[in-house]
Amino acid sequence: MRMKSRFAILLGSLAVVLMGCTGMEHATTHDEPLENTYWKLTRVGDVTPVAVDNQREAHFVLHTEENRVAGSTGCNRLAGSYRLENDALSFGPLVTTRMACLEGGDTEPAFLGALEATATWQVEGQALTLRDESGAVVAQFEAVHLY
Repeated sequence: MRMKSRFAILLGSLAVVLMGCTGMEHATTHDEPLENTYWKLTRVGDVTPVAVDNQREAHFVLHTEENRVAGSTGCNRLAGSYRLENDALSFGPLVTTRMACLEGGDTEPAFLGALEATATWQVEGQALTLRDESGAVVAQFEAVHLY
């Protein structure tokens, strides 16, 4: 009888510990907010952007004030407006600076094209996926915490 009760206590304690660990895991995993987050471009179409010395990485931030987008194409700065309604997202008009970049220039047109084609968005954890009207992935990003 004594052995059964010790076993029951051990099993009960183990269950409590495991439930606590599970709860902690879910508490630390959350979806980043779409707006006011620095989104670093990790893939656009079939291209994985490469960081180039002395150039900013391709990224954007959606600023809730006045629905403004700001960022970099990996070569030039970009700015403009965006429209967000539930899971629908669209950009434009967008403007960029006109600096010539010797390296990394092929990312810029693909990135701008992906933003123009964006119809929907989805955040899972620290990953953002942009899709076009047909549901095809046009670009992927990861959240970067600056502080």
